[in-house]
Amino acid sequence: MKKKYLKNIVGLTLVEMLIAVVVSSLMMAAMYSTYTIINTSYNQVVDKAKISRSSRDLVELLIRDIRMSGFKYYLGTNELGYPEQSYLEFIGGATSIKESHDPLVIIQNQLGHNIGDTVPTPVAKNDIGDLCCDKIHIVFDDFNQIDKLQPYKRYKVTYYALPTQDADGQNKRYAVYKSKISWRQSRSSDTATWPREGNWVSDCSECYHKQLVKDYVEDMEFIALDKEGKKLSPNPNPSNDSARKNLYKVRSVDIRLAFRSEKEFFRFDARQGNERQLSGFSRTVKKYSDRYLRDNVVVTVYTRNIVDDGIF
Repeated sequence: MKKKYLKNIVGLTLVEMLIAVVVSSLMMAAMYSTYTIINTSYNQVVDKAKISRSSRDLVELLIRDIRMSGFKYYLGTNELGYPEQSYLEFIGGATSIKESHDPLVIIQNQLGHNIGDTVPTPVAKNDIGDLCCDKIHIVFDDFNQIDKLQPYKRYKVTYYALPTQDADGQNKRYAVYKSKISWRQSRSSDTATWPREGNWVSDCSECYHKQLVKDYVEDMEFIALDKEGKKLSPNPNPSNDSARKNLYKVRSVDIRLAFRSEKEFFRFDARQGNERQLSGFSRTVKKYSDRYLRDNVVVTVYTRNIVDDGIF
């Protein structure tokens, strides 16, 4: 009976067990590979969304301020004793960028900024052939009922970039900054000035300089367009006759902001001849072989308050 019972026992041979282990290993490897691909794709989508999301602050600030360019405040008849409209002196046209009150001035491929808009020693770029970044000056008026001495206000806001890098000197990049100054002219005065360099606090409590807006920037580009959507060339600024003629022809501005991921994004460096590329409106295509993700954010902003009065 015992021998007959043993003959009926069913089991796995060593060969069958080895085959099962190999098949299970292949299945687990396939599942892990699939998970890795899906997880990598998901992280890439998340990182791209993070770059887009983190850029919104700068984009929203630029949109808001560019839309305000050229704005004039009109109070009208009032019982408070304020002038019906702005009494502030206007300096425009054939003047320096420092003194200009023109609504929108674009300076191409220039880093750094001070009130005089002069850089005695040019700010060195991360790459001698780099075209980053454009600078934009925006001027608009406002009204402050609380300020009895100067109720009508005029502000000049400037966005510009400076080179920066990690603490260890690696990963060179750019950062975008914002400055704001206010025209000082009391109701009893016929003329005034912008605050003096080095006296921000004493001259203007509402002014600020070199306020960091966004780090990890590759490029910032502004293209001024006329009413037909054509590029204005040269850029609107008071530096010469041709550029001055475009100061009040601006009807919209194309903005391109190029951002770089804070951490490495790709698993491997790009192979030579197959580098990752980043292009701009009027920039040459740049190629990168490192592992960082770079992406463009492009928006168009319409200038609602700039009127071509035929002066130029």
